Amino acid sequence: MKLLLFCGARHWGGAEIFLGHLVSGLSQGVQPTLLGVDADVLGRIAARRPGTAVEVVPRIDSRRDVPAMLAHRRAMVAARPDIVQLNLPVPYAEPFSVLAALSLPKSKVVLVEHLPMPIWSPRIRFLKRISAARVAAHIAVGTDAARDIEVMSRRPAGTVRVVPNGIPPPVLRKAPRPVEADFVVGGIGRLHRQKGFDVLVRAIARIPCAHLLLVGDGPEKEALHTLADELGVASRVTIVGWVDGATDWLSAMDVVALPSRFEGLPLVLLEAMASGKAVVGTTAGSMRDALLHERTGLVVPLDDELALARALERLREDPELRQRLGAAAAELARERFSLAAMVGAYEAVYSELMRTT
Repeated sequence: MKLLLFCGARHWGGAEIFLGHLVSGLSQGVQPTLLGVDADVLGRIAARRPGTAVEVVPRIDSRRDVPAMLAHRRAMVAARPDIVQLNLPVPYAEPFSVLAALSLPKSKVVLVEHLPMPIWSPRIRFLKRISAARVAAHIAVGTDAARDIEVMSRRPAGTVRVVPNGIPPPVLRKAPRPVEADFVVGGIGRLHRQKGFDVLVRAIARIPCAHLLLVGDGPEKEALHTLADELGVASRVTIVGWVDGATDWLSAMDVVALPSRFEGLPLVLLEAMASGKAVVGTTAGSMRDALLHERTGLVVPLDDELALARALERLREDPELRQRLGAAAAELARERFSLAAMVGAYEAVYSELMRTT
């Protein structure tokens, strides 16, 4: 079966890591080809499965960029795929590439959406709704994410399938803990308002002796430094920036916090759980598919720094609770969010589509 995987990203992130995981686990009966606009991103994905074919096309800059649109379609036609799967980090990504795929007469089109978000452009919103009605399979990474996408795409309930993200077993190299830190709360991800790290800084200010370790970069970096200064906790906040192997830093964390304002099913949540870490997260997106309150972690309301601080303080004072939640989280990650489970679910979708005319 020929599978054409489209990735329109120009930067490395969770959606691209997902695609690398998927490519690495596909069975021998699936022949993948990567199509996208950035050679470095595609190269990193293809490295997970040596020998994977890669094709780079120009980025479509606007609805007037007809030459780039035609280049996308020509590349899709040349690949002669049975299935075209488009990896969409956000709902409004790659609308013209989706339309190009839908114009292929003999290929089935699969959309994978990672992060439900409103589409502010009326034109893109219209194109999204048209394309969503025509794809062979529409997939979200979690239950609540699927329902949100159905509402935004004006699709009937149940038309967006759920295939949870999955990860390979994490193998962590030891990372350095902040000097003289007794209790380290960690966060990994893009430093963006979406991730709610400003709420986390405010929560840390309420917990004496707690140290915050953030691994990531983004537009909120300076604002987070400023906030830490204003709250008098700059000495207890470390931002190490973004590095390859960011999950290695889980080894330096006692607790992992995900105070996100909106989400899909973040890989860092699954990685933290699989590593046996106690996690505090919010009700955003599909995190509750994995983060079960008082069973595999603690769940707090969105934008509630006091509730977040209380949950973290509780874990600081109760090492046995940390151990219990971490162990249960690791077991659930192995059972429901493994790489094998995710790849098997995608291949089941492919097999189903291949049987239909």
